[in-house]
Amino acid sequence: MDYKLVQKTKVLVTDDLPKTILSILKETQYKKPLIVMDSFLKEVAIVKRLQVKLTENNIQFSIYDKVVSDPPTTVVDEGAEFFKAQDCDSLIAIGGGSAIDVARGINIVRINGGKISEYVTASNEIKDCPGLIAVPTTSGTGSELSNALIVTDTENQTKLAVLANNAVSEFAVLNPELVMTLPKGMTIATGLDAFSHAAEGYTSTLASPVTDAICEKIMYLLVKYLPKVIEDGQDREARERVMVAATLGGWMLNNAGTHAGHSVAHVIGSKYHMPHGMACAYALPGVLQFIAPVRSKKVKEIGLILGAEYPADPTDTEIGRITAIQYREFRDKVLGMKPFTDFNISEDELLTNIESVVNERFAGNTPKQIDQEGAMMLLKNFG
Repeated sequence: MDYKLVQKTKVLVTDDLPKTILSILKETQYKKPLIVMDSFLKEVAIVKRLQVKLTENNIQFSIYDKVVSDPPTTVVDEGAEFFKAQDCDSLIAIGGGSAIDVARGINIVRINGGKISEYVTASNEIKDCPGLIAVPTTSGTGSELSNALIVTDTENQTKLAVLANNAVSEFAVLNPELVMTLPKGMTIATGLDAFSHAAEGYTSTLASPVTDAICEKIMYLLVKYLPKVIEDGQDREARERVMVAATLGGWMLNNAGTHAGHSVAHVIGSKYHMPHGMACAYALPGVLQFIAPVRSKKVKEIGLILGAEYPADPTDTEIGRITAIQYREFRDKVLGMKPFTDFNISEDELLTNIESVVNERFAGNTPKQIDQEGAMMLLKNFG
């Protein structure tokens, strides 16, 4: 059956993270979770409160705090070995996409064996992987509901994607307190990553009427509430709305996928060490123009959500151009994202990545075939 919407993860929104995690452990009867995070988060007050709460309730736990940005495959494989050595039975991932991706990878390897790189292709079966409790600390990647994880092959400087419907989180716990102090730059980049998930999913070859409705709402929420968060990071309602939008964006990754924007972002981000959300945001204007001839109605709808105005009976080219301009206005003027020129990457240098973009894993979801000429156009419009 060609199901159009699947959601297995149990989602909770809470104001008391320690109490909620404890309730989940009691319900599932998990006895010894492995907490996966970066070394910084270990010292954050709410995470310390969680550890105290677990200890007070006689819940043993271990901590794996080796997570880094663009995590290499070795961090996942070593984490799986540590999981087994500590005799753990579940995982609590606390952090952004990197932490949740690492924890999902550990869960895959500890149940299925081998190394995480062996699951990049669909040839190796991934059995059902229960036991992952995802607690996001950013509002962007949607990893808490996504079926994907991204790790880095450090030898080849490439990002590897593992897609596993059987390895989605068992629980996703959304606690706005964790994002209240998120720095402005990271708030912008992660929020625009979520917007890209919705915009690309909306225009993907995998889109359906059901996912379209959700993607439209995600974009609406981000356009309405992301500027409020940038203006006042302590606006709890706005933080929660953006967090929910990002989580729904992760859900759409499973059901509608991404395409050209993420293809370009994965290639450029890994090669030039650019934050993923920023790379997606720099890629999207070119993508909107590239696909406008075959998705004009949806590209125009994205523009309308952003507040664009169109002439009567616009051409497809005009729709793509106007929507791209309006998105850049939102990204650069309303939110104030760092300009691409700050990275000092020339157009000639960008164009050395044409072949990599053409062959990137998610390029096939693009509604218009990406050949070398198409990849050149996308890279020339990057920024």
